[in-house]
Amino acid sequence: MESPGIVLGFYLLAGLTLGSGGLVFLARNLLHSLAFLVISFLSMAGLFLTLSADFIAMAQILIYAGSISVLMVFAVMLTPLASRDNSNSIYVFPALISAGGIASFVAFIAWDTDWSGPGTDFDSTIGTIGQLLLGKYVLAFEIASVLLLFALVGAIMLVHQRDEDSEGTS
Repeated sequence: MESPGIVLGFYLLAGLTLGSGGLVFLARNLLHSLAFLVISFLSMAGLFLTLSADFIAMAQILIYAGSISVLMVFAVMLTPLASRDNSNSIYVFPALISAGGIASFVAFIAWDTDWSGPGTDFDSTIGTIGQLLLGKYVLAFEIASVLLLFALVGAIMLVHQRDEDSEGTS
């Protein structure tokens, strides 16, 4: 049985995650929307911590709240100023209907699922993940690493090719 503090923290973080996730779509300014998205990412990491998934929480902070958010800031800053205002969107009502339908479906599935399962020891999630990645799932792990290597080499080649083209036209 979890302590009441962890349960209360879970519900507070869940509310913060849902609230900031909703404000991502309701914010009129893209930078405000991005700030709410970062809050949503960080509160999701807190949810993982309350569920004793420390490795996933740290990965959430590093990858999503860190890298992806910085990438989005650069994308917003490099787009024209006309696209930063989201005040006249004609898709708000259809988006709300779609979100309500998806939320209803997820709630139905969650309500219909039997959540009582055998208890699991979460003492060393990092060790368990490491053993799985380098044992049972080593092939998938290596394929993903080669795919990321190809993507990185391709991005470097595109940038290098663009630099050569711009030097030739100057």
